[in-house]
Amino acid sequence: MLKGKSALITGSTSGIGLGIARTLAGQGCNIMMNGLGDPEKIEATRVALETEFGITARFHGADMTRPDEISSLVETTAAAFGTVDILVNNAGIQHTAPVEEFPPDRWAAIIAINLSSSFYTIHHTVPQMRRSGWGRIINIASVHGLVASANKAAYVAAKHGLIGLTKVVALETAGSGITSNAICPGWTRTELIEPQIVARAEALGVDIEAGGRSMLAEKQPSQQFVSIGQLGQLALFLCSPGADQITGTAIPIDGGWTAQ
Repeated sequence: MLKGKSALITGSTSGIGLGIARTLAGQGCNIMMNGLGDPEKIEATRVALETEFGITARFHGADMTRPDEISSLVETTAAAFGTVDILVNNAGIQHTAPVEEFPPDRWAAIIAINLSSSFYTIHHTVPQMRRSGWGRIINIASVHGLVASANKAAYVAAKHGLIGLTKVVALETAGSGITSNAICPGWTRTELIEPQIVARAEALGVDIEAGGRSMLAEKQPSQQFVSIGQLGQLALFLCSPGADQITGTAIPIDGGWTAQ
């Protein structure tokens, strides 16, 4: 379905971003990876994508807090593949603390990576998509872009902002062949939330799995974690012809969290 297309996916060396990369690569899409991690492991992952799916995969280590490096990331992707057809803004970090104790440097870093980096990637990518007459912008937001939780001031603010940005871009690109949507996962078992599971388990005096079940019980009625594969399939659908008129949406995939 996506043979000959290219995707730039931020935060794609692990977790949700890598899962989406694998799903799109499975449909013939070339991939520009970006993210943190051990260089040897990243290179092994890149080679594995090429070998398993017969596509071209590249890696760019742009620091997503630096606008100049984000510009270079987009330019390098376009040079490698001719254009950027699909942009998945997935890079994100987390810190939890009460607002009066929240470290200002953590606030600044979360806003920079979870929100501002998406503005810069979109800013540099939309002109290419307009020239092509086709594009898909998929912002990985969160249920925390729709509702709040205590001790997550920066994350909630950033994800609410990301959904707002998604809607503005959808309006500005409507009818151009470009769509802009946000995916809003509930609890997904990734490295990002693992520290929260550990902290809960320690607070309750239980093991890690029981800590995870406690988190699910509090927020997610399905009592099941969203899987990375499910998120990949949703991203793939948003790239399909069936989603040509889906734009400006924030789609929860959260086991009923935001239905409450």
